[in-house]
Amino acid sequence: MRSMTGFGAGEASTSRWRVTTELSGVNRKQLDIAIGLPQSVSSVEPEVRKLISSEISRGRINARICVTNLNDQTSILVVDKELAKQYVAAARELAAETGLESTLSTAELLRSPGMCRIEEAEVNLEDVEELIKESVERALANLRGMQTEEGAHLRQDLEARIGHIEAEILSVSGYSRDVVDKYRESLLSRLSECGLEIDLSDDRVLREIALYSEKSDITEEITRIASHVAQFRKYFSSDEPVGRPLDFLCQELNRELNTIGSKSNHAAIAQSIVNSKTELEKIREQVQNIQ
Repeated sequence: MRSMTGFGAGEASTSRWRVTTELSGVNRKQLDIAIGLPQSVSSVEPEVRKLISSEISRGRINARICVTNLNDQTSILVVDKELAKQYVAAARELAAETGLESTLSTAELLRSPGMCRIEEAEVNLEDVEELIKESVERALANLRGMQTEEGAHLRQDLEARIGHIEAEILSVSGYSRDVVDKYRESLLSRLSECGLEIDLSDDRVLREIALYSEKSDITEEITRIASHVAQFRKYFSSDEPVGRPLDFLCQELNRELNTIGSKSNHAAIAQSIVNSKTELEKIREQVQNIQ
C-alpha cells in the first residue's frame, strides 16, 4: 500500500552534462502528470510520462527536470539592438521638441521593456536523453520510498478502524438475536394494555411476529459486512494499487450499515451503527490518500 503524497529527487551526470529531476505527488482521483522540461529537449516528454505512469496509478505528479551544461553556458542574454536604437531615437526627438536635455544612460536603456531576454542554449537531445531517463528513474525510486513509508502508517490506521467496525458489528450480531423477542414482548404488552387477552399461540400474533422477524432480519447484511472487512484486509497486504477498490468497499460498507440501521428498532444496534459509520467516514477520508 502506497500513499499518493511524497517527494523524490534524482540526478544523473557525465563530465559535461548534469540532469536533475524533482517529483512531487499530491492527492487526486485520477492520474495527472505535469512535466517541466527545457524546450530544446521537450520531445522526450512522452518517454518521461510513460516512465512515471508505469509506477504511479493516480494522483497529481509535478515533475521538474533541469539540464545543466557543466562546460558551457546554458543560458544566453539577448539584447534587442534594433529596439535600443528606436529608444535612443525617440529620446533625442523628444529632447529636440521639448528643449529638455536627453540623459538616457545605457543602464536605463537596458531596463526598458522588451530590451533584454534570456534564451536557453540549444541542447542536443542525443547527449542527454539517457541521462534524463536515469534521473527520472532515480527520482521515482525515492518518491516510491516515501510513498511506501507513508502508506505503512496509513495501513496501521485503517487496520485499527476496520477492527473497530468489526467489533461493533459483532455486538450488533449479538443484539439482533434479542430483537424479535423484545418485539414479541412489546406487542403482547400493548395488546394487554388495550384490554385484549390474546394467546401467544394465536395465528394473528404468530403471523405478525413472523412478518416483523422477516423485515428485521439482518443476517445477510452482517455476512456481507464480514466479507467486505475480509476484502479490506486482503487489499492492505497487496503491493498493487488499492485506492479505487478500497473506495468502492467503503461505499458498499456504508450501504450495508444504512440497511441495518433502517431495519433494526433497537437502541444498542443503532448506537453501534452510528459508531461504525463514524469510523467508516474516517476510513473513507484516508482512502483518498492511497494509490
